[in-house]
Amino acid sequence: MSTHILAIDQGTTSSRAILFDAQMNVVAIAQEEFAQHYPRSGWVEHDPADIWDSVERTCREVVAKAGIDAAEIAAIGITNQRETTLVWDRETGAPVHNAIVWQDRRTAPLCTELREAGHEEMITSRTGLLLDPYFSATKLKWTLDHVEGARARAEAGELLFGTVDSYLIWKLTGGAAHVTDATNASRTMLYDIHKGRWSRSICELLDVPPAMLPEVADCAADFGMAQADLLGREIPILGVAGDQQAATLGQACFLPGMLKSTYGTGCFALLNTGRTPVASRNRLLTTIAYQFDGQPTYALEGSIFIAGAVVQWLRDGLGLIADAAETQPLAEAADPGQELILVPAFTGLGAPYWQPECRGAIYGLTRNSGPREFARAALESVGFQTRDLLEAMQADWTPPEGEAAQVLRVDGGMTASDWTMQFLSDILGAPVDRPAVLETTALGAAWLAGMRAGLYPEAEGFARAWASERRFEPAMDAETRDARYAGWQRAVRATMEV
Repeated sequence: MSTHILAIDQGTTSSRAILFDAQMNVVAIAQEEFAQHYPRSGWVEHDPADIWDSVERTCREVVAKAGIDAAEIAAIGITNQRETTLVWDRETGAPVHNAIVWQDRRTAPLCTELREAGHEEMITSRTGLLLDPYFSATKLKWTLDHVEGARARAEAGELLFGTVDSYLIWKLTGGAAHVTDATNASRTMLYDIHKGRWSRSICELLDVPPAMLPEVADCAADFGMAQADLLGREIPILGVAGDQQAATLGQACFLPGMLKSTYGTGCFALLNTGRTPVASRNRLLTTIAYQFDGQPTYALEGSIFIAGAVVQWLRDGLGLIADAAETQPLAEAADPGQELILVPAFTGLGAPYWQPECRGAIYGLTRNSGPREFARAALESVGFQTRDLLEAMQADWTPPEGEAAQVLRVDGGMTASDWTMQFLSDILGAPVDRPAVLETTALGAAWLAGMRAGLYPEAEGFARAWASERRFEPAMDAETRDARYAGWQRAVRATMEV
């Protein structure tokens, strides 16, 4: 009997495969990091072979770890790094270029050109997104314009475009399915989130042949059959969602006003606004949170480009730590008399600033500043940036009853740090809930597939099963909170002026 769900969680720095049982408990996890490529300043790429090979290996490893037969897997759910752009040959699957990662800023000049030409209002009105290198559309145009022969091949129908989910589905199904889900489509800057279809106007503006684009499905749908050469038997792919939307589902944020924030490489906060898309006045994004039965549920989203990546920088860039877990004891031991502020704009500033050319800065350095103070400033930068997002969200929208969301549900690797979560609660002046199941992104993908397979409950039953492991309550007084945040705001303004 098929009593397990396999979740593929393909992230920015690693691929993971997680097996869940019939009660949605984690049975086994396999993870594999892969190389990051930085051809030039501000450019970030992945080798598509690394993405696929790491997914293939972790899927096989997790099944071996669990000691189960592939016949016990009812379905596969996929969640993925969003916006990362791939173009490959329709027949052979051979990529024409490395995957251009969501963090990549190479198309900033193109975005400026389009903005100055007056196109941003049209793009935002259709897609809910701002004109920024973050999204897939300008990365796709760059590929077609800069890879020799790519545009001619695309216009001849020989090339396919996809975000990571589409590429994985194409590979898993042996090229039988070229499909994406509504959440990933909504992040390409090519998809009309109101009409539920690819925008002809934007495709024409960017010279994107529509034949390259995948079919768009609900989050829980029949995406094709993973071939038997993966695990020994065919397995249906029944659930797909971009990583932040999958985390929203995994956190059971099904009601308008519910809010989650995921702390991985970046930080992404989503506020469920229900069936009505809300146009932000504060440079947030309007996006699709999830879609069932052809009906989208919308969200306001704020994106921070650097969250967990700031800890990686302490480790790999500065060599101040050997392991991410060292940051908490360092931060706890930092000199309280020093107030270093780190603005981690390594790849520009995301919401609500959207300054792609901005670069990082540190303020308040003294002769006695050292690894402890750097660690504290790095962790605090995540809390400050989250407050930026939540203040913008609350200015844009409040739940129907007129009260702003009071509790933030958090997930992702950084939430394991009690110190970081306590500072987050302190600087927000609001409770922060850490769930009992921390693998919320994978859980969201697994739930989609399991629900479609009839193994897991519908949304209402899933929401009842959600549980908090710990709630962090604010302990910082309002005067200190406001003073610290004002210092952060001054630092951001100064960084943007450089």
